[in-house]
Amino acid sequence: MTDSWANFGADLHLDLSAGRGRRAGLVEALREAARSGRLAPGTRLPSSRSLAVDLGMARNTVAEAYAELVAEGWLTARQGSGTRVAERARPRPGKPAGAAPVRRPERRGPSYSLVPGTPDLSGFPRAAWLAAARRALTHAPNDAFGYGTDARGRVELREALAEYLARVRGVYADPERIVLCAGFVQGLKLMAGVLRARRVREVAVEGYGLNVHRDVLAGAGLRTRPLPVDGAGARTEDLAGAGAVLLTPAHQFPTGAALTPARRAAAVDWARRTGGLILEDDYDGEFRYDRQQIGALQGLDPDRVVYLGTGSKALAPGLRMGWMVLPPGLVEEVLAVKGRAEWTSSALDQLTLAEFIRSGAYDRHVRGMRQRYFRRREALVAAVGERVAAVSGISAGLHAVLDLPAGTEGPLIQAAAWHSLSLTGLSYYRHPEADMPPRDALVVGYGTPPDSAWGATLAALAATLP
Repeated sequence: MTDSWANFGADLHLDLSAGRGRRAGLVEALREAARSGRLAPGTRLPSSRSLAVDLGMARNTVAEAYAELVAEGWLTARQGSGTRVAERARPRPGKPAGAAPVRRPERRGPSYSLVPGTPDLSGFPRAAWLAAARRALTHAPNDAFGYGTDARGRVELREALAEYLARVRGVYADPERIVLCAGFVQGLKLMAGVLRARRVREVAVEGYGLNVHRDVLAGAGLRTRPLPVDGAGARTEDLAGAGAVLLTPAHQFPTGAALTPARRAAAVDWARRTGGLILEDDYDGEFRYDRQQIGALQGLDPDRVVYLGTGSKALAPGLRMGWMVLPPGLVEEVLAVKGRAEWTSSALDQLTLAEFIRSGAYDRHVRGMRQRYFRRREALVAAVGERVAAVSGISAGLHAVLDLPAGTEGPLIQAAAWHSLSLTGLSYYRHPEADMPPRDALVVGYGTPPDSAWGATLAALAATLP
């Protein structure tokens, strides 16, 4: 038979095997529980009277079982401290006779990193976020603790985002046309599924970009065709034949160019003429330093542009929080791919972000981080000085491009490793089919290091450059 007790802070199921005496069965069951770790060392057991009542035994039977286990060293009994599981040293696994000692190689990663794509995680506004979480939890409706029946996400966050995006990014955003997702990649996966269902075969992408995005599209059976990228952004005049295009108009990743008005217009004209869709990745549009931020491309034609935003750069990627602003006729198609329930983003995190935005804490945080990243960019430009051919791209975002003499990108990345510095070359982001002249450059993520390591990281970069 199997009995259990639950009167000392935890449930423990004891197998009191049939065919044994009650005392012997209890001794073996407790011994096995201690041996296996189900009863952790130091755990206080119930009194013999209490356990006897729970198990329907005589008190003397339990007391004798305890005494036997104390004698064996499995339990300890002290006046005023009760009966507890003994602290026992666990035997170490033996080593075969004559076996040579195993040496584990030391694995040391770089001490410093300027790999782009991550904000300064030490800058996450913990106190302000915690305050918003407390307010959100206090006022959360009961249904927020359920499974989530609206795949678009919590209406509170969709309403807060609609107001914020219209005010800051010039996005035409109706809360009913916003779908929340677990970051940009999930949003792209959803759109890839929609495009596949629409029988789109080819998506144009920028000739320099993240391979993870290309892999998402390829995973849905979509071919990616690279658009040449220059100082004016992607050449959107070359979109003929594509069914959709993925762009980073405000700040091309990774080259740092802003899509010019003429090329923005060319993209929108193509979409209207062909019925194609523009997928706008606005990953760091809030961070512009030399002028007012460039508005989102979506503002030119909300019916042809799918706007994808994220909190990964302004807050932290660990939040897994992103959003899609969809053309009116696309919401149902996206929900058909996503499903009719919200399974990916925590409702409480959504309510917290809604409160964080409404209270003004999000604006204050972005302003503070904008100043921090601007100072870092200025320090980077000053530190590299004449050591590189040029610092290219607009003054924006969390990364800069350091143009190099031809043939020096690879050697410099190797040299950086000797200084325990992790760097990424521009060639890493090049589409394998891109038809563009070769370009040697470093993509430096000055937003990545914490404040405490920024000075040393910059010094390591300066020591790397010739």
